[in-house]
Amino acid sequence: MRPPPDLSANCESCAALCCVVFAFDKSDSFGIDKAACEVCPNLDESDHCRIFDARLEMGFGGCIAYDCHGAGQRVTREVFNGMHWREDPALMERMGAALSVMRRVHELLLLLRSTKSFVLSAEESNTLRGLEDVLNPDRMWTEKTLQAFPILDVSTEVYAFLRSLKHHAGSLTTART
Repeated sequence: MRPPPDLSANCESCAALCCVVFAFDKSDSFGIDKAACEVCPNLDESDHCRIFDARLEMGFGGCIAYDCHGAGQRVTREVFNGMHWREDPALMERMGAALSVMRRVHELLLLLRSTKSFVLSAEESNTLRGLEDVLNPDRMWTEKTLQAFPILDVSTEVYAFLRSLKHHAGSLTTART
């Protein structure tokens, strides 16, 4: 079985994907309009944010709130073997598509990890392991496996499983009081 992935963002191991692939509209969260696959003007040539320490003051609270849960570095390092869209601009859209799925995979894994404090039945534990195996397969993720991954179906299964555990939430409240 493959070790669980790191679900914390490590921007130094990423190709600044969130600063490039996502679109955002000028709003309270973003100080400018930016199209998908357009490099944020605040991103320097070394993939560092020029306004990092002043993001909130400059109207980029959305950048502070965003968390890829480790999907950015995983796409950069695992799926694209360290390749970078700066060296091959054609990768930008492909890396963005992979990031969209990988981020959902990581979010689902994070939700499943939240059940670790529950005392699960054998059946619930088996279901949990099965879902984790689907989201963290023995083989490494590739661009093709991410494209083919049925993220909507798996999301539905994970959410149904989590809803089935609601009876455990009451025992947590009782245990804390």
